[in-house]
Amino acid sequence: MPTFVTLAKFTDQGMKNIKDVPERHQAFRAAAEKLGVKVKDVWYTVGSHDIVVICEGTGEAVTASLLKIGSAGNVRTQTMRGFTPDEFKKIVATI
Repeated sequence: MPTFVTLAKFTDQGMKNIKDVPERHQAFRAAAEKLGVKVKDVWYTVGSHDIVVICEGTGEAVTASLLKIGSAGNVRTQTMRGFTPDEFKKIVATI
């Protein structure tokens, strides 16, 4: 199953409702699971981004789950496809 790394940043609305983050976290996990996405890890961070999410699923399912959370207006996301060392080795072997 493909792995995706998402960096999220709170919007002004998200910061105004920061105390709701634990409930929003659980709602995101539940919505993602319904779409077939496995949320492997969530980290709250300091610096240029506020949250790092590691999840597995099809590109379509992950995109749908991130569009759903983004449409609520509390975070903006940037997502990257991640590859394990073994996956990357196979990719490099093809060139």
